[in-house]
Amino acid sequence: MDQQVSGSCLCGAVRFLISGAFESFFLCHCSRCRKDSGSAHSANLFSSKAEIEWLAGLDHVRTFQLPSTRHVKSFCSACGSAVPMLQADKALLVVPAGSLDSRLDIRPDARICYASRAEWTDQLAPVPTVDGLPG
Repeated sequence: MDQQVSGSCLCGAVRFLISGAFESFFLCHCSRCRKDSGSAHSANLFSSKAEIEWLAGLDHVRTFQLPSTRHVKSFCSACGSAVPMLQADKALLVVPAGSLDSRLDIRPDARICYASRAEWTDQLAPVPTVDGLPG
């Protein structure tokens, strides 16, 4: 299903519009994705057909590639938020799910690199949920 979604960085300097369908949505638990997300996993959408239009802040986008690997991250130079990037000679659009401002109609397809997950993620079901900040 083709869709159009918008997104931005935390400070709002970078804004973008994505037109087209996402082909996959993965939660990656590898140690590299944990480090660059600062969390239990990264959450990225992938498309070989969707197109990105930068509405603002392209001059703030920086890209870091971990030497001798295919691991790449693009981010806003002002606030550090992950932002979309083109990989594989610009044939693959990778969009951090958390950078989207629009509602997504798809759910993750898989948790990948699950064998290298952080051990503390195994027992999250009994952890209480709080709708706002803890009081």
